[in-house]
Amino acid sequence: MTDDKTGSAGSSARFRIAVSALIFEGGRVLLAHRRDIDWWNLPGGGMEVGETVEEALYREVYEETGLQVEIEQLIGVYSKPQKQEVVLTFRCHVIGGVPSETEETRECRYFASGDLPANTLPKHRQRVEDALINQQSAILRVQGSSTAEDQQLLND
Repeated sequence: MTDDKTGSAGSSARFRIAVSALIFEGGRVLLAHRRDIDWWNLPGGGMEVGETVEEALYREVYEETGLQVEIEQLIGVYSKPQKQEVVLTFRCHVIGGVPSETEETRECRYFASGDLPANTLPKHRQRVEDALINQQSAILRVQGSSTAEDQQLLND
């Protein structure tokens, strides 16, 4: 570890912490269809200044689904070095609300874990698969592909 605030390579040491929720009901997982891009994803997003991890998760799930949840278990810690981001993914259960479209999502719907839409973000698909392992401890995983690669936006 270096004493300077920029790290040994001279790049900014700042990174983003994000959260995502795996909400299962009857063997199906809840996904949100985003308004800004035509992709399904797990509810979640970045922490805001002054928030706890739990507050960020509750806020993000509500903003994207209209649901209130309770956290059950940390499923995984996902490093995304290309975005200088760490994502904490939790298994949750619903304690209030109904899945509904919001300002951020066109639709929320439960899908069988083996039948996710083709346009489910690959990193989120991997997190669903990780939850299905039912491992007692959290999974540590690097998700190193870029957003452009995930969304197949690169020209061949």
